[in-house]
Amino acid sequence: MRTMSDTMAQFAALGARQGNPYGLGTSPGRLESIDDFGSNPGQLRALCYRPPDLPDKAPLVVVLHGCKQNAGDYDLRSGWSQLADQAGFALLYPEQNPGNNPNLCFNWFRPGDARRDRGEALSIRQMIATMIEADGLDRDRVFVTGLSAGGAMANVMLATYPEVFAGGAIIAGLAYGCASTVPEAFDCMRGHAAASDEDLWALLRQASSHTGPWPRVAIWQGMADHTVAPSNAEDIAAQWRSVHHLDAATPQEDISGGRVRRIWRDAAGEAVIELNTVAAMGHGTPLGGDLGTPGPFMLDVGISSTREIARFWGIAAGEAVAASSRPAAGTRRASASPPAFSRPSRPREASEEGGAGVSSPETAGGVGRIKGVIEQALRAAGLMN
Repeated sequence: MRTMSDTMAQFAALGARQGNPYGLGTSPGRLESIDDFGSNPGQLRALCYRPPDLPDKAPLVVVLHGCKQNAGDYDLRSGWSQLADQAGFALLYPEQNPGNNPNLCFNWFRPGDARRDRGEALSIRQMIATMIEADGLDRDRVFVTGLSAGGAMANVMLATYPEVFAGGAIIAGLAYGCASTVPEAFDCMRGHAAASDEDLWALLRQASSHTGPWPRVAIWQGMADHTVAPSNAEDIAAQWRSVHHLDAATPQEDISGGRVRRIWRDAAGEAVIELNTVAAMGHGTPLGGDLGTPGPFMLDVGISSTREIARFWGIAAGEAVAASSRPAAGTRRASASPPAFSRPSRPREASEEGGAGVSSPETAGGVGRIKGVIEQALRAAGLMN
């Protein structure tokens, strides 16, 4: 059990590390605003990029930025619109606003924003539907990716709307449902939230009534990440292995330089889960080659995760699973019976009145100072408004 001094030290260290990690840059105006896309209950902004001569029935990639980034900055540094020009797909960039979260983090841990047909998740779903209709895009080739809080929100979208997505990619993100309050979110990020594979399976299955087919998922994680513990990548992989019925499957493993790549294939030989870990890489998006621009938390490690993710999805040249191998819309694979276990109980949601739901220690001396340290660190981490 952690003592108060342990917790205070962790909060203080987190606040000191975060600072202003993603300093916003000035990015070229490649992205256009979508002004009307529905009721927008999450109060997000929608931006998009359509390459010249975009073909009919082109794929759509949804990209979710990290904390203290904006859509244009993440596009500039990640190289997604460069690749869209080369490969012929459209891009959608949901963008957080400071009224929702002052650090511009997507609220992946708040039940009001991370459940189907609610808050930010519903806003993103509305953006996708609007763009598919307006641009004649292929509704069977919609993908989502994101970094950190954006990676966690990408997993929210995959879990809550699995019928919408052919695939996803989670970079330094979190398992769906691992947190529903600020203290839980903090524990989850640090790798302190213990959950069995069965618990993770249950959290994902509770997110929607979907029975399959399921999106293919790529996971990326730096092994020297001190913001989101590497154990979270294993939790995400376990969560998606369960619904793909690959718990007992032995992955194919490739090691190249500092990268370890594990691939789980279904009975047809299709790669449906890929876990990439990069040795000595900290918290950020892996970059390399001719795509993107390195910067804070956009890390030149000689591997372009942008290009590798698009190849895994089958929408860019290179090793990939053919998109045509995905079952047609409306078809369903039979779902396996759930494993025998008790449904895990979830802690109560944080009250709106209490902000993020963090209480001050019930001691008279130093209450204001302690509360200030905790709140400063949580705001820096994007876990408190």
